[in-house]
Amino acid sequence: MFTGIIEEKGSVLAREGAKLTISAHTVLEDSGLGASIAVNGCCLTLIEKGADWWLADVSEETYSRTNLGNLQPGDPVNLERPMVANGRFGGHIVLGHVDAVGEIVSPAPQLVVRVPQDLMRYIVEKGSCTVDGISLTVFNLTEDTFEVAVIPHTADVTTLGHRKPGHTVNIEIDVLAKHVERLLEHRN
Repeated sequence: MFTGIIEEKGSVLAREGAKLTISAHTVLEDSGLGASIAVNGCCLTLIEKGADWWLADVSEETYSRTNLGNLQPGDPVNLERPMVANGRFGGHIVLGHVDAVGEIVSPAPQLVVRVPQDLMRYIVEKGSCTVDGISLTVFNLTEDTFEVAVIPHTADVTTLGHRKPGHTVNIEIDVLAKHVERLLEHRN
């Protein structure tokens, strides 16, 4: 489980078929073989690492359902290790399971993101949503968009400062909303 608080911005070193190599420092400090690391909000498994890089296998399913399939060498990516039980919980509950790929309508600092309409029922004014792995507070909801105020610090230390209209972003909606809906479906 993650929090949506990005620890570092890495970059893609190589993408060769199912192998994705990413530059990193902070997320490698206590990560060994088999560790989970979220890349743009998508949970991947570390299968090999060096002093300043790590390698993950990425399935075709993951490439097709996330923006990871668009990554090219040099592209920046958001990186986060899973939360630890005795650590601070600064964002919201993030699983690293991408629900959909959204599209940037308007860039930071007044970021507007378009998402599939069927996901909008889970997004609430002043609620949390994960955009490329970043826990953000949403407002100005429409049929298929929401807005996020991106502070300069967040734009600098994440990929949001690089995103332009038309770019894709991974979206993970608040898992609690999905659980509530599922529970209500089975009420008597």
